[in-house]
Amino acid sequence: MKTFISLITILFAALIATPSFAQSPATSPATASSPGTAQPAAPSGQPNPQEMMKQMLEMSKLNENHKLLSSLDGNWTFNIKTWWNPDPNAKPQESKGTATRKTVMGGRYVMMDVTGRMQMPGEDGKMKDMQFKGMGLEGYDNIKKKFVASWIDNMGTGIQFSEGTYDPATRTITYTSELEPMPGMKSQVREEIKIADNNHMTLNWYENHGGQEKKTMEINYTRAGKK
Repeated sequence: MKTFISLITILFAALIATPSFAQSPATSPATASSPGTAQPAAPSGQPNPQEMMKQMLEMSKLNENHKLLSSLDGNWTFNIKTWWNPDPNAKPQESKGTATRKTVMGGRYVMMDVTGRMQMPGEDGKMKDMQFKGMGLEGYDNIKKKFVASWIDNMGTGIQFSEGTYDPATRTITYTSELEPMPGMKSQVREEIKIADNNHMTLNWYENHGGQEKKTMEINYTRAGKK
């Protein structure tokens, strides 16, 4: 909504600023149409409102990247492994959950709702079974020529923003982002979403701390009703 309003505002401002659409209060219609009266030249670099609208409509069209995301619509079950323990030899915590993906805005974005239970360290340091709720939004930005995504969940109050690219050879979308779970504790994140086929995909999550990248989460998705 904010983007649409901004675009309309830009177009409106351009229409006002363009001499062909504006009339000076000091100029009467008769004077403006007189053959001997010189017309003011358009300022150099003045945007053309019609051309702007044409480009906007072109940039709103769907392509194969949007279709790729939409092809994953439906209900999914998942198994998740997390490596919270700093001991490299420790076994990962495992849990399960469900996810629903749904295309919105005429195929331009995909929303995902996630529900599950996860083993996470509590305030006392001991692992506890906690309910997890999350919501994601994915799309492909035709202007940036990148996949874009946002994520929120019930484990924090921030919004994660990611940008990514797709490798058709490996059918992998790779997102990068930055997280700050606590003040001053920023970490670079890399997500690899490998699409094995229409019924299976895997998300590998890597965090970079102090220049060292470590895999801290793996989620294996299977379309509901499939094996």
